[in-house]
Amino acid sequence: MSHTAEISRENPSCFLFLIDQSGSMADKVSGQSKSKAQAVADAINKLLSNLTIKCAKSASIRDYYYVGILGYGQSVGVAFTGRLAGKELVPISAIANYPARIEERIKKMDDGIGGLISQKVKFPVWIDPLANGGTPMKQAFVKANKIIDNFIFQYPDCFPPTIIHITDGAATDGDPRDEMKKVVNKFSRDGNVLLFNLHISSNPNAQMVEFPRNNYNLPDQYSQMLFETSSQLTDFMISVARNEYHMNVTMGSKGFVLNGDLALIITALDIGTRPSNFR
Repeated sequence: MSHTAEISRENPSCFLFLIDQSGSMADKVSGQSKSKAQAVADAINKLLSNLTIKCAKSASIRDYYYVGILGYGQSVGVAFTGRLAGKELVPISAIANYPARIEERIKKMDDGIGGLISQKVKFPVWIDPLANGGTPMKQAFVKANKIIDNFIFQYPDCFPPTIIHITDGAATDGDPRDEMKKVVNKFSRDGNVLLFNLHISSNPNAQMVEFPRNNYNLPDQYSQMLFETSSQLTDFMISVARNEYHMNVTMGSKGFVLNGDLALIITALDIGTRPSNFR
């Protein structure tokens, strides 16, 4: 099927993020000072801010999307903080209107003469970094299946929901593959649900891999499982990856990234949240 349905306020789409918040997410990202949990939280907060900008039309935020964030670690639950805490799916206008707080961050900017200057920028925050407990990945996908079922029931003609799953390890509550396959077999009238898997591996043999067509360079069974359950990129996503990010992707490339740095994670999130038709 096509994955070309027009996205509008009457026929919105859905993004559901599944975030590993297990104890190992407190480990540092390779070559960086920040933890995996902090890197993931920063990437998603930045993406949410960008999504609100994309949906700004005529001085208002149009509800083209509903967004949910599930965290799994000590428990499985909604990862939003502040006024959105406990809400499984919220319209993008609620994201825009109710960040938990606004932080000041320092950003390096081009000074126009070949150097960099530090500038304070406003950084809205909807989720905080958490790292505690095991990795109940299977349970998280059980919950994701229920959320996606409810959304498709309400919007059967929608551009198919997209799930973006970020993890650093293996499930501790059983094999999640059946639940992962179950969710990608769900469909609206425009096509199957899309699943992206972003794997932040601690395996010393893991090299950076972006949107591969096969599992030849994957170091272990965990990354191979995540690759196998990932959806293929749509034609439009391939076009974005090639033309805007100059990536070597082809037909059959999958929505899987292994050990991407923060910039690549943000790129993958951007590609994964690009619809093909927008009104």
